[in-house]
Amino acid sequence: MPGCLAGLATPPPAALLLLLRGRSRMAFSAAAPSRAFQLRLNPLTGDSEWLVVDEEGEEGAAPPQTQRQLLAATSYLDMLNDAARNRAYRRAIDAAVSDPSARVLDIGAGTGLLSMMSARALGAVGGEGRGSVSACESYLPMGKLTRKVLRANGMENKVKLFHKRSDELEVGVELDSRADVLVSEILDSELLGEGLIPTLQQAHDSLLVKNPKTVPYRATTYGQLVESPFLWKMHDLHSNEANAADGVWLTPDGMENIVSVKLQQHAMQCDPLEDEIRLLSEPFKVFEFDFSERPESQRENKITIKTTGDGCVHAIISWWVLQLDSAGSIFYSTAPKWVRQSSIKDLPQCADDTKDWCDHWKHCVWFTQGRGAPVMKDQTLSLRASHNLTSISYQLLNPNDETCNGNLKADHLTLLPERIALYGDIYWRSALITAIKNALSDRSPQTCIVADDSIFLALLVSSLSPSSKVIAMFPGLRDTGATYLQAVAKANNFSMDQIKVIGKRAASLSADDLEHKKINLLVGEPFYCGSEGMLPWQNLRFWNARTLFDSMLSEDALIMPCKGVLKLCAMSLPDLWKSRRSLKDVEGFDHLVVNETLGACGDLPGEQQGPCLPYYVWQCGYTKKLSKVYSVMDFNFSEPIHSCFGKTKIEFSDAGTCHGFAVWIDWVLDEKNSIVISTGPDTRYWKQGVQLLSKPVEVNPADDSAALVEASFDPASGDITFSSSFS
Repeated sequence: MPGCLAGLATPPPAALLLLLRGRSRMAFSAAAPSRAFQLRLNPLTGDSEWLVVDEEGEEGAAPPQTQRQLLAATSYLDMLNDAARNRAYRRAIDAAVSDPSARVLDIGAGTGLLSMMSARALGAVGGEGRGSVSACESYLPMGKLTRKVLRANGMENKVKLFHKRSDELEVGVELDSRADVLVSEILDSELLGEGLIPTLQQAHDSLLVKNPKTVPYRATTYGQLVESPFLWKMHDLHSNEANAADGVWLTPDGMENIVSVKLQQHAMQCDPLEDEIRLLSEPFKVFEFDFSERPESQRENKITIKTTGDGCVHAIISWWVLQLDSAGSIFYSTAPKWVRQSSIKDLPQCADDTKDWCDHWKHCVWFTQGRGAPVMKDQTLSLRASHNLTSISYQLLNPNDETCNGNLKADHLTLLPERIALYGDIYWRSALITAIKNALSDRSPQTCIVADDSIFLALLVSSLSPSSKVIAMFPGLRDTGATYLQAVAKANNFSMDQIKVIGKRAASLSADDLEHKKINLLVGEPFYCGSEGMLPWQNLRFWNARTLFDSMLSEDALIMPCKGVLKLCAMSLPDLWKSRRSLKDVEGFDHLVVNETLGACGDLPGEQQGPCLPYYVWQCGYTKKLSKVYSVMDFNFSEPIHSCFGKTKIEFSDAGTCHGFAVWIDWVLDEKNSIVISTGPDTRYWKQGVQLLSKPVEVNPADDSAALVEASFDPASGDITFSSSFS
């Protein structure tokens, strides 16, 4: 299950999880309650609040619904619906637990599935009462659920469960002796990001016998060179804004990398890009990690690659393959579809390669810098791969062993690939430039507030209106944003004397910051650093900021965008549905008890539906639109923030199975409604909200199928809730 050194759950996208142990060395079987504190971000204000997560419903604890929301946003449900993964682990554990006196340790227990598999395997070889199964799960909300699952399967006395990290376990205290079998699933899309190496190091040092059996037995990472115009746009901002030729330079000449994508592997579903990718090499092996041995903290590997065609290397797509058993007969692969369907030699083939789409493990993309590396067919390239405790990195070398990847300065801005692509998009840039030019025409010198973290708008307003005083809030970028603006000011024809970076949240703006002048122009994309993984309407933080500025606005203040429009489209999403569907039997173990807590779809009480969650819809496997796009409600930014309600009747344009709705916000930049930026599924740079139905519904326009969708916005929490009915 997800976690590092403790089985920490993957955090919800809108929350920063800080777990403080309320009671150290506390097994879940103890009578005294255990507590943890979790820091939750308020998306509308940027403020954070502590939530108490307790085991026994203590006074002051977060409401059960809040605790359920935290788990529903994790990848646990998707992982438990991955039948290929579950089957591979079950087979490997059955093979590994062959000694009736085996002592099994499960690190990062999750729902306890691997622990229960181990206990069952131990019982099958006559080990009940002789061997033992111990497990640790440090994330308390998950640990509470683990106990319920163990009880539901009569396993509470067969698995000893501890609420702590694995590095808090001690032989002679929690564990009677060192374990001779280790089972774990602390892997992310990159393999190492959840702390696999430090977890294995500490386990081999303190918790395991020499030469233990492990499940998995080995992991191997692979890579492949690709050319892809789409992936190129996600990292080469300088070339793309040069093509735009609109006079705004986020990356001026000589500072090409001052705004860049972070040099790391980026998790992404690459199968939808198959038709947009040109393969420039065969897959190549990068690193092997043997779980039965103490891993090194860092290694380097120089790989020789022969190219398979002419082109330009824009990225390295990587994945990993698990060998779960020592005999080499059980494999699980996260390879792209084009690799799994090939018959390439030296690549392990999964015995049952009917792997369904899943979201918990994606592919990874490492971007080459600049325009990429031009290559010719049959050219020999050298690639230097290295890893540290938590990540793998690459350096593509030319024949003279000089790196093709430029060095980045310490003060540059790093953004996600989707934002890099957006900032280089000529249509998006043109829309904002036109809207700002219109706003500034025939207006006197102004005090302009950039309410969010938009470096584009800060540069644009400053360069187009030299007589205006521009105040950039930059609540996320802060000092880094100020340093960046200073570096690019000259290239964009403005002086730093006319711009001031506050570096605070909206509530901190004072009349002194404005020099007691009124705000004439309030702008935002809106974009807030750190909000990329959130639901679309959590960028309504802009509306909340506008409300906080209300007394500081001039009577004729122009606000851009002037409104947001909640949009939706009925969708067939069979792959996403399968990954979020309710659980029953998982490899022989009852998991009904987890469905409500993990936000499952189908077979829930009444018409209860799971939460609306953020996804890049284009990465959600097979998708099909079943209706046109409908507007549900407007958010009018000329007014202070308030509750909103809307409803619309959906008429279906295509027959199929409706699994739910994709939901997003279109930002209307001008009062004439002539300049609109859509964040819907047709644009691949934003996540949409996906509201899955309690049960799929067959729809057909020939039958006059229709649905009524209602939505309600709560300004206190920033949440939008949905309900739907079909006729």
